[in-house]
Amino acid sequence: MKKSVPAANPDAYVAALTGWQRAIVEGLREAVRRAAKLEEVVKWGHLVYFSNGPALLIRAEESRVLFGFWRGQRLRDISPALKAGGKYEMAKIELREGMSVPAATVRKLVRQAVTLNEELGNPTDAVKPARKSARSGKARAHK
Repeated sequence: MKKSVPAANPDAYVAALTGWQRAIVEGLREAVRRAAKLEEVVKWGHLVYFSNGPALLIRAEESRVLFGFWRGQRLRDISPALKAGGKYEMAKIELREGMSVPAATVRKLVRQAVTLNEELGNPTDAVKPARKSARSGKARAHK
C-alpha cells in the first residue's frame, strides 16, 4: 500500500475512504461512538479511541479493515473472531468486503474495553521502563 499523508481529523479519515471500506468503517465508527464516551483521534495513520489510554482502533487497509483492541485477548468471550497479535494484549477482527460485525457486538466490545482500561489503567504503561532517580537510586514509574 502506498504511503499517504495522514488525515487531519477522524472525519477526514473516513471521507478519504471509498466503497466497502468506507461502509465498514462508518458502521464501526457509529457503533463505537454510541457505545461509550471516547476520545477519537487519528494516530499512527488510523482511527484510535482513547479512554484512560488507547482502547481500540479502526484501520482501513488496501484489502481489509482492522477493528482492534489493546486488551482484545481478554474480549474473546464476546467475539471469538478476535485474533491475538502485537504488543500488549492486542487482538483484532479482520474484515473484508461483504463482512461486518453486529452493532450490538461492537458496543459490548467497546464497553468492556473501556471498563478494562478503567480497572487496569493505560495498557501502554505496562511496557514503559522504570527510570532510576538520580538522588535515591531507586526506580520510579515513568509517566
